[in-house]
Amino acid sequence: MRRFGFTMLELIFVIVILGIIGKFGVEFLAQAYNNFIYAKINNTLQSNSQMAVNTIAARLQYRIKDSVIKRRDDNNSFLAIGSSIPAGEDQKDYNILEWVGYDIDGFRGDSLPFWSGIIDLNHPDTNSTSLVSPETNTSAVNALISVLRGSGSSTDFNDTAIYFIGSDSNVDGYGWSVSGHGGFTDQNQTMHPIQSGGTINQLIPKAGTTFSGVDVYEYYQLAWTAYAVGISDWNSTGNGTGTLRLYADYQPWNGETYQDANISTTIMNNVSTFQFKSVGSVMKIQVCTKSDLLEEHSLCKEKTIF
Repeated sequence: MRRFGFTMLELIFVIVILGIIGKFGVEFLAQAYNNFIYAKINNTLQSNSQMAVNTIAARLQYRIKDSVIKRRDDNNSFLAIGSSIPAGEDQKDYNILEWVGYDIDGFRGDSLPFWSGIIDLNHPDTNSTSLVSPETNTSAVNALISVLRGSGSSTDFNDTAIYFIGSDSNVDGYGWSVSGHGGFTDQNQTMHPIQSGGTINQLIPKAGTTFSGVDVYEYYQLAWTAYAVGISDWNSTGNGTGTLRLYADYQPWNGETYQDANISTTIMNNVSTFQFKSVGSVMKIQVCTKSDLLEEHSLCKEKTIF
């Protein structure tokens, strides 16, 4: 029985076809791998940057709106968030966003608010050295602060301050300009430092001060910390990114700055841009990030906070 093998021409065709398949097959696999890596990095950047703006917005939505400032980290000068930039300076120079947040955790409480936000102006014990706040439990607020404060922090209810809703507001009255100078020495500011009184619903002024001559309003918000967000560890010689950090557990009305914060936590790494602006009382924030693996690829997320 006769058997026939491949002819030389057939072998050449097979070799050529295998070469073509090999060339384009490797390119196809390489492209598929690159697409997979790109998609993975893009999804990671999408997720992380979305989480970053959500983290900031979750705290920024409970800001005392007139307290928001933009600060320069190189000289600590600041402006109200809606103020125009002085001549010779740039918006990018103001790279720290700061605000005083009212205590939403205590206001929610568990079954009832820990502080009611109401001053009984007609109560016989409401006077220049005492404010009675019905349904407020200063002991419960104090216990909550001890849970929320940073490790090693001694912050308690006696470090808090109240803001009267409807009162005249001045950005300096939140304590930004007295940082490092011992804090407020009177009650003639926007924020009013308080302590717990003899009963759980009593708010008394900071030691050495009184509410005499102060316009006391019926509604108030209580605060025990300010917040700051900015980029640290800036790597200008590498991929031009830094670490976006959140600072908390510091009290400007007591003379503290965000550098004194007991809480300093990383929101996101490899952040190339953190921008913010205000239109009236509405805030808009933007976070942009890069990847070390795709140097030219940058992704941004934005969020508007009312």
